[in-house]
Amino acid sequence: MSNTSEKLQKVLARTGLGSRREMEAAIADGRVKVNGKVATLGDRIEARDSVTFDDRPVALRTAEEVPRRVIMYNKPEGELCTRKDPEGRRTVFDRLPRLKGERWIAIGRLDINTSGLLLFTTDGELANRLMHPSTQVEREYAVRVMGEVKREHIVAMVDGVMLEDGPARFSDVQEFGGEGINTWFHVVIMEGRNREVRRLWESQGLTVSRLKRVRYGNIFLDKRARAGEWVELSQDEIDDLAGTAGMEARKVPELTPDEKNRWSRDKNKRRPVQTMKKTRNKR
Repeated sequence: MSNTSEKLQKVLARTGLGSRREMEAAIADGRVKVNGKVATLGDRIEARDSVTFDDRPVALRTAEEVPRRVIMYNKPEGELCTRKDPEGRRTVFDRLPRLKGERWIAIGRLDINTSGLLLFTTDGELANRLMHPSTQVEREYAVRVMGEVKREHIVAMVDGVMLEDGPARFSDVQEFGGEGINTWFHVVIMEGRNREVRRLWESQGLTVSRLKRVRYGNIFLDKRARAGEWVELSQDEIDDLAGTAGMEARKVPELTPDEKNRWSRDKNKRRPVQTMKKTRNKR
C-alpha cells in the first residue's frame, strides 16, 4: 500500500471480503479492529496498520495486487441475491465457482422474481464503481407487460416519474412484440434502485409479468450461460468494464491447474434448474 491513508471500508473491499457496503455494515457491527481497537465508520488506515475481521488477521493489498476476475451468471427466477438465506432458499452464490482466499462480489442485484444477467467480481473497487450512480452504467431489461400500453405511458416513463424514493425514468424504451395484453419491451435504466423497473410500469397502472436483465454496460447476456450457469468473461470484456468504471486495464490471472479442476467440477455439478423444470412438467 502507499503511504497515503485510505478509507477502511475501501481497503477491506479490495481484499475480497465483500462489497464496500458490506464492509461498512461490518464496521458498524464492530466486527473490524485496527491495531487492536474496534474500528468506526470513517476510519482511515495506512500500510503499517494491523487489521482484523472477526478477529482474524486481514492481509492488506494494493489495488494492483487484487486479482480482477469477472464472471457472468444467468440468474433464474426464484433465487435470492444474498449469501445466506435464513429460510434456506436458493441463492445466486450457491451456483458460483469456489474461490480460495477471495470472495465473489455481486455487481448490483436482482430481486427474487427477476432473471437474467448478473456480474460477479473479485475486485471490490471495480464492483463499487460500476454500482455507483455517478458512473451512469446502462442496465437493459426485457419486460413483459400486462395491460394496454399507450404512447402516453411510454412518454411519461421516459420524461420521468416521481416515485416514493425520488424521480426515476427510462432512458430508452423499445417495443419488441407480443400478442394481446402481453407485450414485450426492452427498457434501459441508469440506476439500480430496488424494483425500479417494475415500479415505473406500476406508476402507469401496468403490471410487469416477466422481467429479465439482458445487458449491464457493454456486457450482453448470451448463449454462453444458460439459466443457472456462469461463464468467465474474457480479458477484453473485463477491460471494457474497467474502462466504464474509469479504471486502468489489468491482466486477468490465469487459473491454476487446481482452480481449473475445481471450477470444472463446480460447473458440471450445479445444474438444478433443468431438473426442476422436468419435475414441474410431470405434475
